[in-house]
Amino acid sequence: MSLAARATGAFGCLVAVATLAGCGEATVGAGAKSGTAAAQASTKDVDPAPGAVAVHTAAASAAGTAKEVADPLEAESYPAPASVRHASAATPTKASESIVAAGAPSNAEIRSELREMQAVQRSERQTHELDLTPVPGGESIGGNGTIPIPSNVPEVVQKVIAGANEIADFPYVYGGGHASFVDNAYDCSGSVSYALAAGGLLSAPETSGQLESWGVPGPGRYITVYANAGHTYMYVDGILYDTAGRSGEFASRWQVQPTDNEGYVVRHWPGL
Repeated sequence: MSLAARATGAFGCLVAVATLAGCGEATVGAGAKSGTAAAQASTKDVDPAPGAVAVHTAAASAAGTAKEVADPLEAESYPAPASVRHASAATPTKASESIVAAGAPSNAEIRSELREMQAVQRSERQTHELDLTPVPGGESIGGNGTIPIPSNVPEVVQKVIAGANEIADFPYVYGGGHASFVDNAYDCSGSVSYALAAGGLLSAPETSGQLESWGVPGPGRYITVYANAGHTYMYVDGILYDTAGRSGEFASRWQVQPTDNEGYVVRHWPGL
């Protein structure tokens, strides 16, 4: 998919599902897929006005008290039809248990350090390969849709990557992952919320509008969340995690190219 085509598709979206919490509160135009990683640091942080973010819950939506707006980039996320079925994800905590933190105790310290060094080298090679091999039709990485978990980053970052890997190839459904972290499809903010929760950085799913206030302003060293009222995505250890721009219904949320970050609030977790 060309950058121009992805920009053109940004206006396409479906009507918000009445019983599901969506990605945000007000339609905001989002940038097309393009640009470089340097754009992350140049985006101006603009916090929403106090009281502007409405908490979205299924009950509130049903009662007509919460305003819902569809993700403006939903059409680029290959929304799954009702006939699509996918097994439910594990809880984020369970997903993060799949990693082994760097510096774990070992009975053979030298061998452990050697394995760690080799793991870092493999991770660097694999990450480089991912940059060169997007799946045709979009920007998703190839293989099984996951990225290597580097051993030279903080454990919390490892856990966020593990959580993101857990649902990387799940279908996109607007409102997916909002009623509960455990779901069989996830929209943009449901995806980011799940991964952050795996690292202990979020206790409940949030809409993209709510993620505008997550953490503190500005880009992070390892994790940077971009959010506006209608869409959200993040970079983890320099790799884009986004529903928009994937290569297909079950293609990975991990993507090989950065995106245009214009129009998004930039947030990170203190120290990360």
